Amino acid sequence: MLEASLRQNVERATGRSVGAAPITALVQNASNRSYYRVGVAPDSWVVMVMPPDAALKSEEVTQGGTPRELPFLDVHRYLEKLGIRVPKVHAWTPAEGRMVLEDLSDQTFEKALETQPKEALYRRAVELLAKMRARAEATPDPKCIAFSRKFDHALYDWELHHFREWGLEAWSGKKPTDAERSELDRHFNAIAARLVAAPVGFTHRDYQSRNLMLKGGELVVIDFQDALQGPRQYDLVALLRDSYVELERPLVEHLVGEYIAAFERETKERIEPKGFLAYFDLLTVQRKLKDAGRFEFINRVKGNPGFLPSIPASLRYVRDAFARQPDLKPLQALCAKYVPELS
Repeated sequence: MLEASLRQNVERATGRSVGAAPITALVQNASNRSYYRVGVAPDSWVVMVMPPDAALKSEEVTQGGTPRELPFLDVHRYLEKLGIRVPKVHAWTPAEGRMVLEDLSDQTFEKALETQPKEALYRRAVELLAKMRARAEATPDPKCIAFSRKFDHALYDWELHHFREWGLEAWSGKKPTDAERSELDRHFNAIAARLVAAPVGFTHRDYQSRNLMLKGGELVVIDFQDALQGPRQYDLVALLRDSYVELERPLVEHLVGEYIAAFERETKERIEPKGFLAYFDLLTVQRKLKDAGRFEFINRVKGNPGFLPSIPASLRYVRDAFARQPDLKPLQALCAKYVPELS
């Protein structure tokens, strides 16, 4: 029955008969959405299936109340206006919670790195990110949901405590003392205060190797429904401190420089590299602690252990960033008491 209904979704969306086209379930990852490929390339489509109670909700974005429109479509429309390549939407059926999308194949950025020159691919991803950010800053759209929510103090602090709950306490099987918990609270509050002081703009939120696809020589951006307002470095941290693909520090710094140069070409704005990179490292501490905790949460709460192998890389990034933020040494020492990998 599921396969027949998926074929019907495609036929209604495209006006084409697909007959007994094969159905392939695609990798779901951490999402509450399921994806199915209908047909065989080049005559194939992807159907995204969302639980009825989750279509308008985000698991990690809670600001702004219930959106009037599906965030995926809202942000999709905005990115198209910016000239950013996103998957074509053939149809959206709210009553069924199903969307028929262009099939982008299985060629993620992560897979492409296995056969294509690494630095050249990353340069393209960095330039695309700079273009997206620059155009969004030049043409904001208050009607787009991404402009109604942002990384504020509460969200940064919540994500840090998400690490404390799942990456420190659950993972180690121990709880900090009351005094240590108070110290963690102070450090997390201070980090959130420093991060929230930066100007914000359109931020994808998860711009990394599994959310970029390659099709016909183009980079295609996906999984953008949680976009919000954040600092310029946030998406760079997601890309260059990706838990699925580790990059050496010299290449990271080179690519940060490429981003700055690309952003300047788009805007004529000069960015001071040293301060930009220091903020990048501070954001790395916050984002990758959160990721480590989130992966354990997905394992224990969602029953999906697939992200556990990515925890060590996340912690290595944090350890490296701690070394570049000497004022955070007391926090590093406290966290390393429970998570020795941070020592």
